[in-house]
Amino acid sequence: MERLLIILAASFGFLGVALGAFGAHGLTRFLDGLEDGALQLEWWKTAAHYHLVHSLAILGSALLIPRVSGAAPIVAGFLFVAGILIFSGSLYTMTLTGVRVLGAITPIGGLSFLAGWATLIVAAFRLN
Repeated sequence: MERLLIILAASFGFLGVALGAFGAHGLTRFLDGLEDGALQLEWWKTAAHYHLVHSLAILGSALLIPRVSGAAPIVAGFLFVAGILIFSGSLYTMTLTGVRVLGAITPIGGLSFLAGWATLIVAAFRLN
């Protein structure tokens, strides 16, 4: 499981940098002239920021696995994965499509991030 989480962390990190660069350089041309273009760019920036931060959180969770008794670091890592997919994924999709109804699931991703951090607190109390 440690290897899988490290691979996921590196993959999400790579993708986060690529999507952040696209947001900074390519997306602005796509959004220019749209009524909500500035707002949509902010959604993208928020998505990329949380995406990258939680890629590192996945890596940290993976590195804790051999040092913690129990499954808390594994659970935390997958909560962060779910958070990236739901929170950042919904914001990326809203930006590209303008479909705002996806904003209804964005908080579920945020709750997944929070649950991941809370689970890491539990893991810290179980450090060997």
